[in-house]
Amino acid sequence: MKVVKHLIETFIPENYNLFLDLNRQEKQFSGNVAITGEALDNQIALHQKGLHIESVKLDNETLTFEIDHDNECVRIDSPDTGMMTLVIEFSGKITDNMTGIYPSYYTEGGVKKEVISTQFESHFAREAFPCIDEPEAKATFDLSLKFDQEEGERALSNMPESNPELRQETGVWSFETTPRMSSYLLAFGFGDLQGKTQKSKNGTEVGVFSTKAHPLKSLDFALDIAVRVIDFYEDYFGVSYPIPLSYHLALPDFSAGAMENWGLVTYREVYLLVDENSTASSRQQVALVVAHELAHQWFGNLVTMKWWDDLWLNESFANMMEYVSIDAIEPSWNIFEDFQTSGVPHALKRDATDGVQSVHIEVKHPDEINTLFDSAIVYAKGSRLMHMLRRWLGDDAFAAGLKAYFNKHQYQNTVGYDLWRALADASGKDVAGFMNSWLEQPGYPVVTVTVEDDNLVISQEQFFIGDGEKVGRLWQVPLNSNWVGLPDTLTEESLVIPNYSQLAAQNKGALRLNTENTAHYISNYKGQVLEAILNDLDSLDATSQLQVTEERRLLAEGGKISYAELVPLIERLAKADSYMVVSAIVSVLNGLEKFIDENSEEEAAKHDLIRRIFYEKFERLGFLPKPGESDEDEMVRQLVLTQLIEARDVNVTTEASQLFKQYHDDLEKIPASIRTVLLVNEFKSSETADLLKEYIDYYVTTNDGTFKRQLSQAIANTKTESNLSIILGFLKDKDIVKPQDLSSWYGALLSHRFSQATVWNWSKDNWDWIKEVLGGDMSFDAFVIIPSRLFKTAKAFEEYKTFFEPQLDDMAISRNIAMGIKEISARLELINQEKDAVSKALLK
Repeated sequence: MKVVKHLIETFIPENYNLFLDLNRQEKQFSGNVAITGEALDNQIALHQKGLHIESVKLDNETLTFEIDHDNECVRIDSPDTGMMTLVIEFSGKITDNMTGIYPSYYTEGGVKKEVISTQFESHFAREAFPCIDEPEAKATFDLSLKFDQEEGERALSNMPESNPELRQETGVWSFETTPRMSSYLLAFGFGDLQGKTQKSKNGTEVGVFSTKAHPLKSLDFALDIAVRVIDFYEDYFGVSYPIPLSYHLALPDFSAGAMENWGLVTYREVYLLVDENSTASSRQQVALVVAHELAHQWFGNLVTMKWWDDLWLNESFANMMEYVSIDAIEPSWNIFEDFQTSGVPHALKRDATDGVQSVHIEVKHPDEINTLFDSAIVYAKGSRLMHMLRRWLGDDAFAAGLKAYFNKHQYQNTVGYDLWRALADASGKDVAGFMNSWLEQPGYPVVTVTVEDDNLVISQEQFFIGDGEKVGRLWQVPLNSNWVGLPDTLTEESLVIPNYSQLAAQNKGALRLNTENTAHYISNYKGQVLEAILNDLDSLDATSQLQVTEERRLLAEGGKISYAELVPLIERLAKADSYMVVSAIVSVLNGLEKFIDENSEEEAAKHDLIRRIFYEKFERLGFLPKPGESDEDEMVRQLVLTQLIEARDVNVTTEASQLFKQYHDDLEKIPASIRTVLLVNEFKSSETADLLKEYIDYYVTTNDGTFKRQLSQAIANTKTESNLSIILGFLKDKDIVKPQDLSSWYGALLSHRFSQATVWNWSKDNWDWIKEVLGGDMSFDAFVIIPSRLFKTAKAFEEYKTFFEPQLDDMAISRNIAMGIKEISARLELINQEKDAVSKALLK
């Protein structure tokens, strides 16, 4: 594999004095940058990509240079080494790729408008100006902007504006000098923006901004969360927020969810703006994303990884802290339940496939970086490992270690060991030794618990879903048992504890490991240990009921137990009202789907099972939200209604149709918490070309990102060839479906049996176009991952391999192709083994 040379080895930047003149009409920009730094060699190199370099000067003397396109740099011959200031004139293009400097398009009052903004992570600052575009190359930035400004427009950047009076004369926006930071954190945005600001306890100016296509009040929720989270982090970390501004900008077009630019965080609109008609889950999601990006202001921005192989340091930490902070400021939300039902199963499923990357992984070339942003591993698994570590150390020691870490390394770069050393000093524990096995090895263990001759035997081995090569990996497993008399940690392959009957007599309740479900492994209880847990199932807390159900489901996916055992298990939990438990039941029902043919006896039996489990909950909750009801009731109602509509329950589908008619004049006014259900039910029961047009018209005109997603989910239920043809036609129309939303449309359509084959063929036929539009985007690999999660026939498997195996040399998708092949193969084998048993369990 090609190894990229680190350009900081030839030039160490100290300051960039950058001026950009941007022309939206021509989609071009020109500029100059004075880079002060230390040259370590007579030939130095700066990153650039797609720029036209007009001149390079040192002390007004023109230097010779050449463009190296293959390595995305400009190579400069310098007569001297040591400290110097290079002045470079350049120009470039504003592109539509959502990297570098790019436009976001939106419509306000029927008029098409655009906002210009930046996305420089991971290595796209080089598309805007020549620089050392590496995280280790920290420098200060003095940014000035000029653009074809219209009345009322404003510009934002990382720092406050430095001279507004001069700007009124010259039209140049100048911003104060930034702290020392990596190039990927520089940011700006300009256009017809609105905003609200508020001060934190320590005087930071916190602001939320958007286009004027949204109601101003849609900024309020995120602003309140941002202020309170900053206050919490300052107390928890013991280090003040390190920059005068904390601005948050919602962008109509944005590749990822959000980006933690220091002082100017940018977001996809759906992750920052909250309309009055919103769901509990969407509000919680906004709060979590804001808290995630704010955690980065310390962990990532103030202290930054030295190179991209420690990306997990940024993302895993921020993913953990988003839950810690939101739980602290909104304890009634029970936000850790969200992680238990989303991040945890996501991580456990993907991390069980042989070939998965470890959390810490070597990066040799920047083109690999996008493949590291694996939501299941770097975010969810990494976050779970940090939760596990926090519990192992205790919260006080964890917070004390972080404070020491931030104070020692602020404005510098670190590697993972620096964090372990700070936490070890604060706790007195061998943190590096504990974490090494979890970070450096892929996968996780299944811990088997059984009783043999009155001995309690606890053993570990790597857990696989599908084929996996067992190479003897061992982990330091925190047992976190509810019983006394067991060791804290399992470090060997097997542990034998004598006198189980005596141990049981000393403890209450059934023996369980990994209480609170914070450590990254699953337990396989056998024999009398399992029987005791199942006998106690009704009396367990909701987290434990979720955990038992999810662990049994994973064991079934991995062929350790029969899938048929899950049917009576979820029936036993039918009385549960907890969102976590209901969510776990739904996961099992979704898992059963792979064994069931359409319009079969088994499908009818599954529908009966759904009604037995959920109808009583429907009678309690009804359709419409009740005044003062809990967020949990709202979220459970969504799951219940979705399942009963899937089961074609006559009472539920009839009431859904009646409610749809009541709101038909303005579908956007349907209570957001039940809007998906009504839209889906209507499309399933009354699909016509006119209804499709009606939904698409709403999709195009609404500025509510949640409503857009709900409409696309409903439309994906099409059952007519003519409508499917129309849908596939507009996927390539950017005025209807933004490129940022293409993968979610693809996933929704591919998940339905009627449209799957046609949509799969569409993606193959349009692969070059997809790659052109999304090739540099983090969502590109979704087009590899999504079919691997859905395909369940030998024919589809062969087509998947035929199409993707020739692309195994593409480093952006090669790992996901290899894992996708294994994932589909495992699913086919499981279906072959378990289909009859599942059929019997459903038809009993």
